[in-house]
This record gives sequence, structure tokens and C-alpha cells, in this order.
Amino acid sequence: MAESAKERIGVVGSGVMGRGIVQLFAAAGHEVWLHDSREGAIEEALGVIGGLLERSVAKGRLSAEERKATLARIHQSDGLAGLAGCDLVIEAIVESLEAKQALLRQLEEVVSHEAILASNTSSLSVTRLASACRHPERVAGYHFFNPVPLMKIVEVVRGELTRPEVIARLERLAREAGHFPALTPDTPGFLVNHAGRAYVPEALRLLDEGIATPAQIDRILCLSLGFRMGPFELLDLIGLDVTHAVMESVYRQFYDDPYYTPSWQVPRRIAAGLLGRKSGQGFYRYEEGKRVEPEVAPPPAIPVTRPFWLDRREPEWRERIARLAESVGSRLEEGAAPSPEAICLVTPRGETVSETVAERGLPAERTIALETLAGFDACRVLMRHPAIDEEVLAQVSAALGADGVPVEVIHDSPGFVAQRILAFMVNIGSEIVRRGVAEPVTLDRAVKLALGYPQGPLAFGERFGPETFARVLGCLHDHYCEPRYRISPWLKQRIAMGLPLRESL
Repeated sequence: MAESAKERIGVVGSGVMGRGIVQLFAAAGHEVWLHDSREGAIEEALGVIGGLLERSVAKGRLSAEERKATLARIHQSDGLAGLAGCDLVIEAIVESLEAKQALLRQLEEVVSHEAILASNTSSLSVTRLASACRHPERVAGYHFFNPVPLMKIVEVVRGELTRPEVIARLERLAREAGHFPALTPDTPGFLVNHAGRAYVPEALRLLDEGIATPAQIDRILCLSLGFRMGPFELLDLIGLDVTHAVMESVYRQFYDDPYYTPSWQVPRRIAAGLLGRKSGQGFYRYEEGKRVEPEVAPPPAIPVTRPFWLDRREPEWRERIARLAESVGSRLEEGAAPSPEAICLVTPRGETVSETVAERGLPAERTIALETLAGFDACRVLMRHPAIDEEVLAQVSAALGADGVPVEVIHDSPGFVAQRILAFMVNIGSEIVRRGVAEPVTLDRAVKLALGYPQGPLAFGERFGPETFARVLGCLHDHYCEPRYRISPWLKQRIAMGLPLRESL
């Protein structure tokens, strides 16, 4: 078929994903045939598509003529036989290996030998799906994200036997429809769900350990690093049942690799019906579909009577801390060692505050850790330890919150919250590249488009320095003695050779 020709596309399944795929390709100028075995399902889907297009017209994004032309390109197929003339058929039915294999076998009896069969599966092996067909070489994964017309990315998944020209055609179709085709082999979680096994799971690990509350973790990551949604907001939006199934699937498919260990808390919360937004209660409470914001206690309004002493490893922060101290009538000491009255601020990279106190011989009751890696202007994070004097903690909270910037106090952990989650993201991203799941630039772009991260994991790595995260991972590994925190060989190699993370070499 000529590169400029429009394809005849069939879609089986008229649910949220199926009708989104139909709308996308019809709007791109393709003739699309939709089939669903459930009575009335196609009519429902066409009604939804028509309504969405009408909304686009009302917002000025689409003309009335374009809406009419798009709808005219959508055809009903009463049976699978109606898809016989299609060049490409995309299945978007229930996420069941047996059901999808049965459908692909039926489609193979209907379509031409040149037609491509694609699956919108998000978690099933494309190779296993294709094994049910006589011609597995024409089967590929074509995993879109919801809502399909707005999420400008599709994973183009190459099975073990998929022909290169099949991938090339699917890639071209995606680009013509305005979507970024993320090319990836058939591996557990494909690309996006694999990359997502860092942000949420490590946040759950922090919760498991009682380091911080869900709301604290969300606020720290959103305010300090610019994430649009915190991990627990995201869990509630998607649904704990859906997310846990993905976490469990990826973990099992990698033969229980500790990198991907799910949280023990999630199945318990699912059993209690705490699924998130759809059940009215998850990590947050919801009323009429809107999240009830948890109350945030302001910093204590108390006089600050003690001076401050700052770890000299962070000279660039001295002026800012000094200004805050002066604003509450205190001062920042200049000595190499703290005075007997001073509140000691340390800024560990990966170490716990307890380890820092012991290593430097600082007074435990007057020493607290301050996060400086993730910024200082939107959120200030203090890390306490069991021996801290509560009066000292109150004074430092009052001083750091004097200008109205939120102050979060968390418990002792290697790497605070932001360092730890970013380090895990960089490490999983490094493993993705090492395993050949994606090229560095594809990984970062896919994560930004599909997961809404402000930067891809490798971009974060370069922004703060890969050596920083190698150090944090080393501290985590030493602290917990768990292979979960082993440093990716790819990351170690790049650091040793001084190579950038985002370039394919």
C-alpha cells in the first residue's frame, strides 16, 4: 500500500479504549469499521463520539464540517465478516489472554493475508497472543492510553515474530494521527508500565515504613519537583485494584525481581473497598467526586530563641538560611562547629540523619536534616530522628516556615522522599535502557506523554547528577541490605565513563 494512502481500519470493542481509537483514526481521515458483539454497544459508542466531537466544535477546536466528515467515516460492522476488507484490525476487548487469542483466531479467518492484526493489550504478552494465529508475524501490540485522542502516545509492541514492515506501518499511522509511537519489544509492562514501577511503588514503600503520610509524599513531589499529581492521588484516580494488578503482573513476569516488589498494604486496602475515587475513599476521601483536602497544620508560631548552624558542605544555602534566621530574630553561626545552644542543620545525600549525627559527632537532640536537593522555594522538608528535642524541632519549623513556604516534617529515611523516589526512577529507567526496552530519548518522551511527569527519569538523572543518585542508591542498599536497591549496571557504566544518560551510544 502506498505510504500516502489512507488505511481501512477495523476496531473490535466499543468500550472507552475502542471508541477512542475509532475517533482518533476517523479524525485522521481513515475509514473505520467498529464491531461489538454486545447489542446496542455500537450505538452507545457513536453517541459518545458524537458528543465529544460536538464539544470540540463548541470549544473552537473543530469545525462543524470536520465533525460531520469524521462521523461519516465511522461505519458499523454487525459481524466480524464486515471487517474483511480492513487493512488493519485493532482489538480492544476485555484484558483476557483466552478471549483475545480466540478473537485473533477468528479475525485471521476473515481478513486478507496482508492485513495487520493489532492488540490494545496493556499487560499481556503480544508473543503469546500471536501464538494462537497461523501467521503470528503480522500480529503486534498497539497500546493506546486513555483518553486516546488526547494522550498523544501509543506503544508499538514488537512480538518475537512480528515483521519489521508491520511495525513500520503502525508507526507511520500513529505519526499521521498525531501520536508519538514508542517502539518497544514484548517485555513485561512494555515501556510505560515498566517505567511506572518506580514512582508509585517506592512511594508505597515509604508509606509502609511510616516515613511520611500519603498527603505529605504527594505535596513534597508536586511542590518540590513539579509533578502534576502525587503517587497517592494517582493511585486513587486509577483505582487501587487496577494498579495492583499491573504491579503484581510485572513483578511475576520478572520472576519476582525485588526491583518490582508490590506493597503489602494495597491488597488489604482493596479488600476493605478503599479503591480510590470510584469508591469514594482511597488514600483520600471523596465527596460528590471531589477530593476532600486533608488539613495541613501550619508551622508553630513560637519565638525562635536558638541560633542555627549549617553543615558547611552546602555553602550555597548559607545566605538563604541566614535570611530566614534573621527574619525570626535569630542568626546563623559561622563557626566550624556548633555552639552548645545551636540548632544543627545537616543536608545528607542518601544518608539517614541518625547516621549523619553519629558520623560527625553532632549533638543528636539538636540536629535535624534539611532537604536541599529538591529545591527550597515551594516546599521545605525536615527529617527528624528519635532523639530530637521536640522544642528544637518546633523552633526550626517556625523559622523555616516564617515566610509562608510549607514545611513538611518526615521521619528518618535514607534519601528523604524526593531523593529516594528520584533515585529509584533513575535506576528503573537505566534498567529499561539496559534491557533494550527503549532508547533513552524514547523512554523519557514516553514517560512525559503517558505518565505526565515533568521530566523523564534520565533527564532527572542528568539534572541532579547521576553520581548523586548512585550515592542515594548505595545508601539505600547499605541501610536495608536488599537487592531492590542494587545499582543498575548501565547506570554504573555511564557514571564510570562520564557518559550522558540521554544519548544512545
